[in-house]
Amino acid sequence: MRTCRATAAGKLTVVLATLVLVVAACGGGPSPRAWAASVCEALTPWRAEISKLTSSTDQQMTAQTTPAQAKENLVRLFAGAADASETARRRVADAGVPETEHGEEISRGFQTTLEKVRDAYGRARDTIDGLGTAEPTTFYDGVKATVETLTKEYDASALDTSQLNSEELKQAFDEVPECR
Repeated sequence: MRTCRATAAGKLTVVLATLVLVVAACGGGPSPRAWAASVCEALTPWRAEISKLTSSTDQQMTAQTTPAQAKENLVRLFAGAADASETARRRVADAGVPETEHGEEISRGFQTTLEKVRDAYGRARDTIDGLGTAEPTTFYDGVKATVETLTKEYDASALDTSQLNSEELKQAFDEVPECR
């Protein structure tokens, strides 16, 4: 009799575990708070890296280096910014879709913004990489124009959490510690 009960209990456990997995898989994405925390965890190191790279770029623009050295450093800096933006985009994608109205649209909006930033840095990298260094004035004029274009593209794609279409997410971004 015990064996029969143990077997039945074992089968019931397997069925319940399977049911929990199925329900969890069908239940949708993370809560607004969990999603906001994941997004902020993705964006915090990205912002720090972009800030560091921006400072390094400013230093490069005023440093007494040869055009060839400046070119090499700027290409590396912009490549790093593009890579950091892609890492942040991937981490936001990995956060899933928040369980809220328009969750898919909101998640996609964050990813699209990071794609645009990544692409802007990639274009800046490619433009700088294509500049000749034989004539310093021409080179630095090209760098200046590239940085101005990058700044415009970056500003146009800036992340703005105030434009979220979800009150739940707005509240989550305001409240979770990861976003402070």
